Amino acid sequence: MTFFLRKGVLLHVLFEHAAGYALFALRQVEEVSLLLPQVEESVLNLGKFLTLVKLVAFSPFKSAQSALENINAISEGILHEDLRLLLETNLPAKKKKVLVGVSDAKIGAAIQEELGYQCQTGGVVAEIVRGIRLHFHGLIKGLTAQSASKAQLGLGHSYSRAKVKFNVNRVDNMIIQSISLLDQLDKDINTFSMRVREWYGYHFPELIKIVSDNYTYCRLAKLIRNRKELSEESLEALEEVVMDSAKAQAILEASRSSMGMDISPIDLINIESFSRRVISLSEYRKGLQEYLRSKMSQVAPSLSALIGEVVGARLISHAGSLTNLAKYPASTVQILGAEKALFRALKTRGNTPKYGLIFHSTFIGRAAAKNKGRISRYLANKCTIASRVDCFSGEVRGPPSFISSKLRSLLGRIKPPRSFAVMLTFFVNMLHNYTGNNSFTLGTKHFSNFSHLSKPLDNPSHFCSQCFQYIVIFWC
Repeated sequence: MTFFLRKGVLLHVLFEHAAGYALFALRQVEEVSLLLPQVEESVLNLGKFLTLVKLVAFSPFKSAQSALENINAISEGILHEDLRLLLETNLPAKKKKVLVGVSDAKIGAAIQEELGYQCQTGGVVAEIVRGIRLHFHGLIKGLTAQSASKAQLGLGHSYSRAKVKFNVNRVDNMIIQSISLLDQLDKDINTFSMRVREWYGYHFPELIKIVSDNYTYCRLAKLIRNRKELSEESLEALEEVVMDSAKAQAILEASRSSMGMDISPIDLINIESFSRRVISLSEYRKGLQEYLRSKMSQVAPSLSALIGEVVGARLISHAGSLTNLAKYPASTVQILGAEKALFRALKTRGNTPKYGLIFHSTFIGRAAAKNKGRISRYLANKCTIASRVDCFSGEVRGPPSFISSKLRSLLGRIKPPRSFAVMLTFFVNMLHNYTGNNSFTLGTKHFSNFSHLSKPLDNPSHFCSQCFQYIVIFWC
């Protein structure tokens, strides 16, 4: 855009720095666009650049807090009092003879609206600002490049912290890392436990059939070591591990008639050491799950109360953050985690998936096959609402009671009411509240079908469609 300057009109350029505000004036020309080639040639040379611009005023910030307040005002397009004072003091009183060049259009609009000075952005102003930014420490007396860099770094950190509004109790990044580590631990513990079973099974193969739990098996392998050393004295220790006297007796009897091979002491030491590591990982996993439960109760209490901490954490992790999950529509939350199946169905024109990660919720697992799609859709709707409450509201809320009743009705295979019955319930309830009677007369028609009910909405299916039509006519 080309601006033609009338005779006597000066171009001033406002520059915002971490150290303060600076106002520069340019030599007078007939047309602003004529400055562009000259500025481009002299922008890298400080001596040539000083022939084009001249420092009019510099207003340093009084403190770091003042600098942060000013930069926040500029980013939001608000004219701060410090900037207003600088412009009113150093710009000419005749506003028609002044053109102010700014780097941000929002602050330019604020200056033009509140002070009445015409502002310009882009074009030659951008080149001049680039030159000022490059030579700023040389244009301001007493300002070194090192001190300017420190001021920029400090203000940048303060501005970032203020914008992020960091709250250690509301960080969903910890939830994402925790659920990822939890899933990885499940895979690793399972792999390591199978390795212990195979390794120790050479010496005591009968133990695999007696004990099915991996954690308990590793504890027994660490306790028993050499099966030939088991005796009646070891029975109490075995009962403490397996929590079953019959199983402990079966292990003792199996050790006496085992078909396993003999094993050397050095092999037993390695098996015991590896079993100890697996036990340690399993115990750490329990602590990590408690940590995840506490973090979910702080960050997403409504979501975790609705579908559980683990499923809620997986939804947050798959979405990337709680904010992203809150922005998703319910239809996306419903199939979150089943993207491959969705695109495969779209490509082959098959049936699209009904659920993704929310399938692991106990509500869907206990539902009948014909109700799984319906309950997943309903649950996704409520998960979307819960995530938005957790993300954009500071209050801790659990799921309303009507959600639990709705889910129980779906789990109990109760057929939901038809639209006719719901509308009829509404009109009968309104009629009951309006008249206070359980019967009414409309023209020559007398309706008393629900006079035997204590509440009109107990069983609205007793009414016929003709009665419903008369009620509609009555209220219209």
